[in-house]
Amino acid sequence: MLSGWKSARSIDTKRRRRTEALVKSLYRRSGFNALPMIALGFLGLILFGSVLLNLPVASATGRRIPWFDALFTSTSAVCVTGLVVRDTGTAYSTFGHVVLMLLIESGGLGFMTFATLLFRLMGRGFTMRDRMIMQESLNQDGLGGVVSLVFWVANSAVVVQFTGAVLFSFRMIPMYGVKRGLFYSAFHAVSAFCNAGFDLFGGGRSLTGFSGDALMNLTAIALVVVGGIGFGTVHDILKKRRFSKLGLNTKLVLVTYGSLLLAGFLFVLAFEWNNPATLGPLSLGQKLLAAFFQSVTLRTAGFNTIDQAALRDSTKLVGGVLMLIGCAPASTGGGIKVTTFAIIVLTVRMVARGEQSIVVFKRRIDHTMIQRAVSIAFIAIAVAFVDVCALSLIQPGYAFLDLYYECVSAVGTVGISAIGSANLRPLGRLLIIITMYIGRIGPLTMALLFMKRQTRARELVKYPEDRVMLG
Repeated sequence: MLSGWKSARSIDTKRRRRTEALVKSLYRRSGFNALPMIALGFLGLILFGSVLLNLPVASATGRRIPWFDALFTSTSAVCVTGLVVRDTGTAYSTFGHVVLMLLIESGGLGFMTFATLLFRLMGRGFTMRDRMIMQESLNQDGLGGVVSLVFWVANSAVVVQFTGAVLFSFRMIPMYGVKRGLFYSAFHAVSAFCNAGFDLFGGGRSLTGFSGDALMNLTAIALVVVGGIGFGTVHDILKKRRFSKLGLNTKLVLVTYGSLLLAGFLFVLAFEWNNPATLGPLSLGQKLLAAFFQSVTLRTAGFNTIDQAALRDSTKLVGGVLMLIGCAPASTGGGIKVTTFAIIVLTVRMVARGEQSIVVFKRRIDHTMIQRAVSIAFIAIAVAFVDVCALSLIQPGYAFLDLYYECVSAVGTVGISAIGSANLRPLGRLLIIITMYIGRIGPLTMALLFMKRQTRARELVKYPEDRVMLG
């Protein structure tokens, strides 16, 4: 009886997938592609945010902040980066801070999540196009249950951020009073969960004033990690609860994300242990906490508890690599994603062993995933390389590794800086604006745009295979 029920459900699942594939094929033949819609959606949100931040009411002085600076800030907020050219805490009013918080939230969760909630409030149904955009936005394989997942993401985000705000309030309220303390708690909870790194403390201090505060550090770390491992990963963990039952994507995310956190912690601890400007003066417990926080922030969090400009060159070099890898797919963070990095490492292992395919956790990885991983990594590295070269010409006089740190931070939408983005020239700021946008939607989107082209007649021609020399 049970086997018959499982067989029937398997048949229904196959039929549903075939139907979804047919409908999606028809939409694509008509010229519809969800990826450009997502890219245009983020661009529209950035421009709208720049208009709001350019209003006199958004400025702390009542005078308009230059539109170009407002554009930089809006891009950084929507792309959940955290790089700023004006001090967030002192340059903007409460209205400006609220706008920033909403831009960060919409950028972190994805504008389509907000559109879905708005559609539901308006009583509007969801078309197939809406569902396809949601699917791409959340990086899901199928269309089934995608609307329910969007609502689950929104509800879960509220619960997690509310919890973080309550914990932050134990420090913020005694420091700033009830009203201001609650707002600061909510703002920093949103900023941490969305891996944005914006702070309201002023003077570009970020969380350096709390370097030894376990409550502030651990709360921020928890928010960053939950937001950074991806909504699908969290959903899978809560649903299945046992590692052996988790999906392959969830297992890869957890193992790779955890390994990178440990590696970053050990690298920072080793390189900065005796650095008098970073970990040197701290106690043993504070060193461990600060090193781990630095490793977490390299996952695209954007906060910092130690001076980034004072880091040793070796730390910046390794940190740049970790920033470029970033967080998990369908998360609030950026980078090429930990699963992309995992596939590349597994590909190297496959070649070294002389194997024909990648097998991990008793599952075989399709070769198209290898192609996508290599494409995404190549595009991100190429963007970073061009940016560093260009910025070194635009900003002469700065150390090359500091410029590298800035560019990789923008590509990975991390938001930590060794030179201070405010010191960039207008052309340098424009370059970082473009880079942040590409970093948020670019590596994955551009690769998929190439991968999902319609098959053309010339691609149907099969040419004979040949070999070239490698290595």
